[in-house]
Amino acid sequence: MTNTSSAYLRFQNVKKTYDHESLVVKDFSLDVAKGEFLTLLGPSGSGKSTVLMMLAGFESVTSGEISIDGVSITRLPPYKRNIGMVFQNYALFPHMTIEENLAYPLTVRNMAKAKIRDRVGEYLGLIEMQKFGKRFPGQLSGGQRQRVALARALIFEPSLVLMDEPLGALDKKLREQMQYEITRLHQMMGYTVIYVTHDQTEALSMSDRIAVFDDGIVQQCASPAELYERPRNAFVADFIGENNFIRGRVSKVEGEVVHIALPGGDTVTARAESELRHDQEAIISVRPEKLFVEPTSHASDNRVPARFVTRHYVGDFIRYYFQLSDGTEITVKVLNDLTAPNFSEGDEAGLVWLIKDCSAYPA
Repeated sequence: MTNTSSAYLRFQNVKKTYDHESLVVKDFSLDVAKGEFLTLLGPSGSGKSTVLMMLAGFESVTSGEISIDGVSITRLPPYKRNIGMVFQNYALFPHMTIEENLAYPLTVRNMAKAKIRDRVGEYLGLIEMQKFGKRFPGQLSGGQRQRVALARALIFEPSLVLMDEPLGALDKKLREQMQYEITRLHQMMGYTVIYVTHDQTEALSMSDRIAVFDDGIVQQCASPAELYERPRNAFVADFIGENNFIRGRVSKVEGEVVHIALPGGDTVTARAESELRHDQEAIISVRPEKLFVEPTSHASDNRVPARFVTRHYVGDFIRYYFQLSDGTEITVKVLNDLTAPNFSEGDEAGLVWLIKDCSAYPA
């Protein structure tokens, strides 16, 4: 979970409690490389926002150290940390024009007026809002205000930029536009980002690495592809993307591969993501898009019989809902093309998948 050779931002054994009894953040350690886009992802109350607030200096650290470029900032006040921050509610000054809002962080740092004017013009160009400088925040759309908030957080060239659910108030189309905008500016300028969200799609599409939080603990920190394809435990498998879960009992262990006997009498084979023993109860996870309905041209290692229940038309794909003999519900995602199967309620079908697309965890 660490990358000590290129650590720019470092959390060392950071803990946080509000009542001196229960820990909101439990022994959090993580290294972040310079220029990295790291997302803290997790459900409400999991500790991700508390970590961000401690990094910003708005919350005190109960124990542990936070350092930037080898220098501890644990006890520095927020204004001395040289950190930019973007909030969900924009936090723009309503009585100032867009130019004045962008100029404000430079003015309080006593930058020369000519340099301020040039820098403001440059950043209006970066967010493609050169014609909006004389307007007030109330005269802009939500997406435009968020772009201004982003530019204001970057304009004084901070060492680090923190984003706390910055797109939570935007509709789907605007969110996607701003995801592109934030990613574009990050790639162009190379600043380090710590981004907090509970939106897994947002995290997967924007991040270099994602730290998945639950109950104050990082369950896994990895690239989006690794998190999605090789979740470390059942919580991460369930939280990241859609997943099917099938319960069974270990009948055989062969190195990193386990054979799982299902209640209906079938046996399937999966990758063991943690240590499993013979006769131990286990959970198998397999994603809906990795399942195929017979007949199919796709290769397979596993097959289970299932009964068709219903389907939901989504547009570019169709969700098919099946049920195993023990009542376990299974979802299969199929592209909406000429190969999409037709079923009537109660039809029997065979569901197949590969071992490499199937993970097993202790129940």
